[in-house]
Parts: sequence; C-alpha cells; structure tokens
Amino acid sequence: MKKYLVIGLGSMGKRRIRCLMALGVDSRNILGVDIKEERRDEAESKYGIKAFRETKEIDFDDICAVIVSLPPDKHFDGVSAAIENNKPVFVEASVVLDDVRKIKDYNNDKVFIAPSCTFIFHPLIKEIKKIITSGKYGKVCNFSYHSGQYLPDWHPWEDVNEFYVSNRATGGAREIVPYELTWIVDILGYPREAKGYFRKTTDLGCDIEDSYVCSLDYGDMIGSLLVDVVGRNALRNLVINFENAQLQWRCDRNRMEVYDVQTDDWTRIEMENVIHEEGYSPNINENMYIDEIAAFLKGIENREEYPNTIEKDIRILEILEQVEESDGGYDRKC
Repeated sequence: MKKYLVIGLGSMGKRRIRCLMALGVDSRNILGVDIKEERRDEAESKYGIKAFRETKEIDFDDICAVIVSLPPDKHFDGVSAAIENNKPVFVEASVVLDDVRKIKDYNNDKVFIAPSCTFIFHPLIKEIKKIITSGKYGKVCNFSYHSGQYLPDWHPWEDVNEFYVSNRATGGAREIVPYELTWIVDILGYPREAKGYFRKTTDLGCDIEDSYVCSLDYGDMIGSLLVDVVGRNALRNLVINFENAQLQWRCDRNRMEVYDVQTDDWTRIEMENVIHEEGYSPNINENMYIDEIAAFLKGIENREEYPNTIEKDIRILEILEQVEESDGGYDRKC
C-alpha cells in the first residue's frame, strides 16, 4: 500500500494533508513528522493520520512520496531525508539561496524534487498566461503588481515570533518576493536585471524588513513588484498594459477584467468553484494547492508534468539577491 510522508505539521503541513485527501488518498496512508507533540496530536485527531516525532522512526520502504512543509531554513533537513531514501519529494516555497544550492548539490539529480510554485496553478494566473502567449493584444509593455497581507494576520492563532516569518532570513516580506516572482517569470520570463529597495517601515513585533519594492528590466518591457506585510487589507493587485489592451486583476474580487482597444469595452473573467479553508484569508483559493500536489504526483512518473525545478528556484532567489544588493543606501544585509 502506497504511503505518503508529510514532514512538518504546521499550517502548510496540514494543508498538504488536506490536499492528499482531496486527491483521494486515504488518511490511513498518510504519515506525519513533527517535533511538536501538540501538532502531532492535532494532525492525528483532525485527519486520522499517524504522526511521529522524527524521520528515523519512519520505515521509508513503505513511502512512495515525501512532502516537506518545514520552515524555509529547515528545508534541507527534510529534503535530505527523502534523498537519502531515494524518494521523490515536494518542498514548500524557498527563500534561503544557500540552502537551495545545497539541496541541488546534495541531490545531484538523484531523485525527483518538486519545489513549490503554487500560484502557477491559480486559475486566473493560468488565464493571464494564455492571454499573453496568444499575442491577442500585442506585446506586454509594462506591468505593476502589489502583494500584501498584514503579518500578524498570517497565523492569527499565534504570535509572529512563534514561527519563521520573524526571522530576517526567512521574514514574511522577504519570503513572498520569490513566491510571487515564480509565477511572474513563468508567464513573462526572467528579467535581464532587477533592482530595488527593502526596508523596515513599522514595528510588527519582530526585527524584519516588512516592505520590498523591485524594478524588473526586460529590455523592451519593464515591471514593478511591491511586497509588504504591513497592509491591513490582504491584497494582490495586478495591472498589465499591452499594446492594445489593459488587464486588471484584484484577487479579493475573484475575477479579472480586460479592456480591449478594438471593442472599446471591458471583458470580465470570473473565477469559479473557489474552495476556502476556514481560518485563512478569504482571498486564498485552496484549489491551486490541490492542483499543485496533483502535478507533483504526476511528476513522479514524468518530471515534465511538473512546472518547477530546483534550478529555476535558484534563478528566482538570485533575483532576490540582486534586489537586495542593489540597495546601496541600506546597510543591513541578509
């Protein structure tokens, strides 16, 4: 019987358990690992899985796939356990460049590693990609994107200092920059240069930079990305200007709109069948997380079925590094 191992039973680990169950995996075939007893107890009582304290308690001969939902600075610990036991592994969004390089070198292409790329699976992002690749409205001239959510609202049930977003290297705003860049480069390509600024602008109860602004140079196109964890209303706002159209998307409205110069009119594209998990922002669509894990499971049989790689993750994190290094007026370094 195939068994799946989820390492890390915090917010994302529990979400991945739900993803597996939504895809038809019996909870009795899901194992979990977490050093915190209360998380193990919660996962067992809520989902009916079996949980352990350490990976050394797991018989990997029974495991067909591993999901690593540890904090970003602990990813290597979980991924290396999968590599050492020759098991395909999915790993949550990364932000620590040295650790991702370490994973790549340690694996040496031995096992299939699927780095998270959640928003590539967002239904409206997929529609935007179709519009861009079709060339229907001409080339993209510029774009602006603002992603923000008040940090204490991420996990309302715990203080920000109780999880990784309060660590400067894995801080909330810093983590979201590559998270967003992953889908941006998927639909628009990699910029030839990136510059920007990052700052601590308010007191969130932890010592991190809470705002990043990134300018992306594509040569014949430019774009801006603003990420913050200070905005009191969660948002993702995107504007793309084409030669013959303008696209606007606000995730809190579950739709996007396109103004077509030829028709002098707006077309609305709605997002349907949204699955929302209680306790999370209503803007968060659970479908894309389920689709992401489905793609990982398909990728076990054929890697081409999965759209992200460790190499792509490294390139994304190098863009983050460029942005931070370009801010010569700021003397704090991550």
